[in-house]
Amino acid sequence: MRALVFVALCASLAVGDPQCDLSSALEKFDCFPQDSSNEEECIERGCCWRDTNEFNGEPRKFPPLSEPFCYYPRNYQGYKVLNQTSTEGGLVVYLERVFPSLVDVDISLIRVEVIHQSDEILRIRFVDPLSRRWEPPLPAPPPPKENVIPKYVVRITDDTRLEVTRFIEYHGGNKLIDLDLASLVYTDHFLQISSRLPSNVVYGLGEHKGSLRRSTNFSRFTFYNEDRAPEYNARLYGTHPFYINIEPDGQANGMWLLNSNAMDIILQPTPAITYRPVGGILDFFLFVGPSPANVVEQYQQMIGKPKMIPYWSLGFHLCRFGYKGVDHTRQILRSNLDAGVRIDVQWNDIDYMEDRNDFTLDKTHYKDLGSFVDELHRDGRHYVLIIDPAVSGSEEPGAYPPYDRGLDYDVFVKDAKGQVVRGKVWNRKSSVFPDFTHPNSTAYWTEMISNFHEEVAIDGAWIDMNEPSNMIDGHMDEGCPSDFEIVYTPGDEPLKTKTLCMSDRHYWSEHYNVHNMYGFTEAIATYHALAAARPRKRPFIISRSSFSGHGFYAGHWTGDVFSTWTDLKDSVPGFLEFSFYGIPMVGVDICGFNGNTTVDLCARWHALGAFYPFSRNHNTDDALAQDPASLGEKVVTVTKNAYYWRYKLLPHLYTLFYRAHVDGDTVARPLFFEYPRDSNTYDIDEQFLWGDSLMVVPALHENQKTINAYFPRGIWYDLQNRTATVDAPLQGKYITIPAYEDTINFFMRGGRAVFYQEPGDTTTDSREKPYGLYIFLSHESYAMGELYIDDGESIDAVENRENSLITVLANDREILLGNESRKPIDNQLDRIHFYGVTAKPTGMTVNYQPFTDFQYDASRQILTIYNMDAALTFITITITYP
Repeated sequence: MRALVFVALCASLAVGDPQCDLSSALEKFDCFPQDSSNEEECIERGCCWRDTNEFNGEPRKFPPLSEPFCYYPRNYQGYKVLNQTSTEGGLVVYLERVFPSLVDVDISLIRVEVIHQSDEILRIRFVDPLSRRWEPPLPAPPPPKENVIPKYVVRITDDTRLEVTRFIEYHGGNKLIDLDLASLVYTDHFLQISSRLPSNVVYGLGEHKGSLRRSTNFSRFTFYNEDRAPEYNARLYGTHPFYINIEPDGQANGMWLLNSNAMDIILQPTPAITYRPVGGILDFFLFVGPSPANVVEQYQQMIGKPKMIPYWSLGFHLCRFGYKGVDHTRQILRSNLDAGVRIDVQWNDIDYMEDRNDFTLDKTHYKDLGSFVDELHRDGRHYVLIIDPAVSGSEEPGAYPPYDRGLDYDVFVKDAKGQVVRGKVWNRKSSVFPDFTHPNSTAYWTEMISNFHEEVAIDGAWIDMNEPSNMIDGHMDEGCPSDFEIVYTPGDEPLKTKTLCMSDRHYWSEHYNVHNMYGFTEAIATYHALAAARPRKRPFIISRSSFSGHGFYAGHWTGDVFSTWTDLKDSVPGFLEFSFYGIPMVGVDICGFNGNTTVDLCARWHALGAFYPFSRNHNTDDALAQDPASLGEKVVTVTKNAYYWRYKLLPHLYTLFYRAHVDGDTVARPLFFEYPRDSNTYDIDEQFLWGDSLMVVPALHENQKTINAYFPRGIWYDLQNRTATVDAPLQGKYITIPAYEDTINFFMRGGRAVFYQEPGDTTTDSREKPYGLYIFLSHESYAMGELYIDDGESIDAVENRENSLITVLANDREILLGNESRKPIDNQLDRIHFYGVTAKPTGMTVNYQPFTDFQYDASRQILTIYNMDAALTFITITITYP
């Protein structure tokens, strides 16, 4: 029978058949995603085979990221609509399999649940109604809102497509997604679905090294967290299957797939997107925007907004793998402080451990680490150290509590036979892996961190190697069982590479299902453990591995980047993409981690790193020291200059983090976020913004003397040189500016007001200084801004309203400051620098009293008001002119 079917299909789908003669190669969607596609098996699937003679014998590589060899014909019908029913909250559609995919055993009946999550969010779930399948318990989206009035329209077309269009009354009727239900593949260990996109302007789909805008020229993005140095077209540390799409008219939409299994996502130039997870369900959330900022905020409604970070974490962090002991750590810190470099946080890598075992101290070189940390605290500084998830599994009973207590709590990952899994990480002989999905795991982790905190009063935790990383493939001495079914392998390596076996067991499920969530669940346990060890203080966590919702608990650094000019350039899109994922506390190892930096490279990198949200210098143990003092005068000078401005503008940066916490705003953001209708911004990822007020224009190339900088519409002020730099027309313009050797270019946007404090040696010192205010007038002669103030560390300051929010509104004749919270404030406002004032004032009042301590610079059009000594609460300033 199978042979007869094949012969019949060969006849019906021969080359030149109208079903296969699509209007364009862009209409071809891959019907044979596995390796080694061939004509016979392609036609047996009911698909069309591309004539391979035109390739002159060129081998067909896996996967064929080009025009597919095997593609779906016109009117292909793998699934058909059995029935559809409208519900109070959406729509339910049943699909029935009518032609086999031959990828794996098909699920014959699929229920599609279309749920109106809110006015702007649509949820689309593809489930097996007859069998429960794996779904990640976290993040847990909230229940749908009641009385939803959707800003979108959903319909099932006659050709078995699920289309979602903007409701034309709201935003123009653009089609947002176009899911092909007929070509859906839904099996136990492989799923595939494709959707057409409104345009080829796509961002997100991280974590992946490369440009910020994702190429739709048959690009593959693999989601399977892995310990590997960042490289192009390879899987990396994080899983965030979420994209932002800019439509032809400048509106934005986005979509997130809630699925924790390994997957490939393919972008093709149709433009279209294809999802290929190897398990779970298809659970999509569509965000209708209509701005990029709206899309990200809507996404965070589902995954959670980030916790508030401690103020001190915004200072400069110093670290390296390879400090020889406490004395060496102290010496490097002191040499940089003596050189005038501001440092707030000292870190240590695994060097501090005895035999590289968690929660131990090297008794020879780090025995007095606790005393050193006490010194840091007395000086107003803070301390963070690394904690790897795997603990030693080879210590004598009673000799190593992290192992003994883990057995007591029964929290270690087990194999399919119920035995504790042993792999190999940094420990001498073997490593065991806490299962952070286990109900006892938080209690266990809290006990370990709290006990260690009594010896070394850490202020935060750096969690690494948590993909989870393993220096062998699977188990010690035995690898992995060969009987675990894998139909399709996303990416370029077997799934067991440098991690656990797919059949290993966590409390929630097999490792096959929860691998990508390991670092995320560790971050949750670490957050609660630090909160217990340091009551009422905000936990600070930086993690390498990440998953959707990670930013609710922790920040991220982008891993083991190289000390190259390419990695310096790629660091900008590398940290910007995490702003899309609700992880604003993100940075890149300044000067690179792997390899030796150079003086010029490290100078440029410190200048840029001063504007990373998370700013840390860190490198490997087999490279030259790269802290500023070790590299000499040039690097020290650039670092001092750049971090002067970082520290001065920390009140503004901290306010942006407050907005991220309460509203889901981005902190660092690409230019297209503020200018989505300006297509010139779509490919710019060598410039970026802090909020909507400050634009950073770094020099990122070797021997660079000038920068071709893009200035979007409006007026931009060069704060360092105290000039109005650019008056850009409506469509914006490029201007060549100098790439200074000793500083970095940044510009302030007209129409904004930004608070500052003169920097002290640490954030602790700086917070004691009076505030100042920069006001930058726009063409419309107005400016506005805000300042968030709290104690900088209380875990519940926002929720308990132990804070103040100062707002400012100004035009060229009046400045108004108000305290929205009405909480008394001890801080004073000392001075105001008012840019864009076109005439010299004749008089001024402050809170209705005459005030004369002001100065006007006519050449620069700057009005400066001095020595105000005004309580930072309600202030009214009036300005009179001739």
